[in-house]
Amino acid sequence: MSVSDPVADMLAKIRNASMARYEKVDIPTSKLKLEIVKILKNEGFVKNFKKVTVENVTFIRIFLKYDDKLSPIIHGIKKISTPGRRVYAGYKKMPRIFNGYGTLIVSTSVGVTTGRKAAEKKVGGELICSVW
Repeated sequence: MSVSDPVADMLAKIRNASMARYEKVDIPTSKLKLEIVKILKNEGFVKNFKKVTVENVTFIRIFLKYDDKLSPIIHGIKKISTPGRRVYAGYKKMPRIFNGYGTLIVSTSVGVTTGRKAAEKKVGGELICSVW
């Protein structure tokens, strides 16, 4: 079955796996998904990730991160732009997630980056998702 919004599907798999306290989750790979996962790792929301090939199908294996009490580091992850409603913001109007404690992932003309870095570079773009 094909998925109409692969990024939203990836975010839902990560959210569900972390709430079920799974150690890892596999998602089909794409360039955009790989960049989003790199940002999640750099911001400290996931432990690690790697590309895995099983029977000529490539997956991104994401190792989820938990604190000492085994509660997930990712408290929430929400898709902002959808295929039917794209949301854009300039660098001056870049939203803050939980007063700076969360991370906004933005697709800009210079690549996929966080909202904070996009504002520093003075570029706007499409708001992909927010993580807190």
